[in-house]
Amino acid sequence: MEVMDSHTIQENDVSVRNNDMDVNKNKNGNYDDDDDDDDGDDDESVKYDEEKDIKEEVDVQIEPTDKVVDETGATVEETYEITTTRRKTTTTRYKIQETSASQKTTTMTTAAKLYGKDLSEYDDVDVDELLSQLTPEEINILAKEVDPDDSFMPPSQRCSYECDKSPTGPLNRKKLIEHINKQALETPDIPELKPYVAGVVRGKKWIPPVQDSFKEKQADEQIAIDLGEEYEQALSSATQDEIIDLAAILGFHSMMNQDQYHASLLNSGQPVGLGWDGITKASQPKVFPSEPPNDTDVDATIKQVRDDDQELIDLNWNNIKNISDEKFIQLFEALDGNSHLETLSLTNVGLSDRTAQRLADAVEKNSTLRVLNVETNFISPSVVVRLIKALLKTKSIEEFRCSNQRSQVLGNKIEMEITQLVEQNPTLLRLGLHLEFNDARHRVAAHLQRNIDRIRKDLTLRLQFRFFNMNHRKPALIQ
Repeated sequence: MEVMDSHTIQENDVSVRNNDMDVNKNKNGNYDDDDDDDDGDDDESVKYDEEKDIKEEVDVQIEPTDKVVDETGATVEETYEITTTRRKTTTTRYKIQETSASQKTTTMTTAAKLYGKDLSEYDDVDVDELLSQLTPEEINILAKEVDPDDSFMPPSQRCSYECDKSPTGPLNRKKLIEHINKQALETPDIPELKPYVAGVVRGKKWIPPVQDSFKEKQADEQIAIDLGEEYEQALSSATQDEIIDLAAILGFHSMMNQDQYHASLLNSGQPVGLGWDGITKASQPKVFPSEPPNDTDVDATIKQVRDDDQELIDLNWNNIKNISDEKFIQLFEALDGNSHLETLSLTNVGLSDRTAQRLADAVEKNSTLRVLNVETNFISPSVVVRLIKALLKTKSIEEFRCSNQRSQVLGNKIEMEITQLVEQNPTLLRLGLHLEFNDARHRVAAHLQRNIDRIRKDLTLRLQFRFFNMNHRKPALIQ
């Protein structure tokens, strides 16, 4: 079967829509208005920027025109007519710019260029080939031109400075400082443009502007307040001390010093001869004598502990300096068989891990010790756990203090171990230890409170604990 196509192409006329204005193009490519101003001023000219918008539309229509059929009814030949219509619309817009004849405005928009070429032309350039053509000197110059903010390069390679001097040897800080000081002394000072003369002002002297004082304005503005005859009569006849007492009651702290304020609250009478001169003046701090040093005889107390002296109930070695490790070991060995000592204070005595381990062994064997204080020493967190674990052996310690050690932060693992050991202790009532994590603090505080409540309810247990009978027992302090 043969199909014959015939194309009929119809071209529409191109229509150009221009604005309703008559313009003429001058030699510079601008458009000047034909109509002059009524004033006849030729100093201004009108310029137009031209913008074109081109749109093209294509419409294709196919219609059958003729058809040939044989005797059997089959199509032998069929003819179509194809009509293609193209529409092209061009819209031209003009923007008016008014400029004076003496001022020339030029607006240019050009593509970014590098060495006279567009950047797109460098996309296909082989960088390796260009680098192979450079000499070693040119490569060194190129290597110095680096971006100091390039995060893909190590910081040591972002600096273009290279020292050509040979190394002089290892750093000698003392000689370096001496050299810097020598250079500073030998370098002459920069001469001043105007030499300094005592009493002569160089340049313009700054004079502050005259401003009215805020307090002076407040003093000028008097506000009349009507307090009533009763209050005015009471205030007019009041003495200075009574006015100060009234100011203290009303909370005017800035009108008096601390001595006057507390004297007014306690009704103890105002200080004689002070008056309003003490306004906003802090009182001088009282001088308290320093505490006397701890004069406890170390050797004598070790002998008393070893002999199990029944009068030695409280042993205080706080703040004693230069106690040797041998003395600590002798004390802890004597503590194993002691049955009367109840309080042992070893604060700020330089206790180390080695001696603290020996103390833990002594606590496991002693059943009469109630209070143990080893604050402000050099005990590591692991040994602190060892001491708290030793409290579970005899379960006689009611108060244990071990804060302010070498490591201020114990860590989560150590604090969780301490929490588990405290929760297993039914007799511990007080714990002096800083815990950083809230979970450990809350669990320890809740367990200590449960121990106190459980022992308070049982009279038999309450009589056995020092915590509930401290007011009835007055032990002798051995120093």
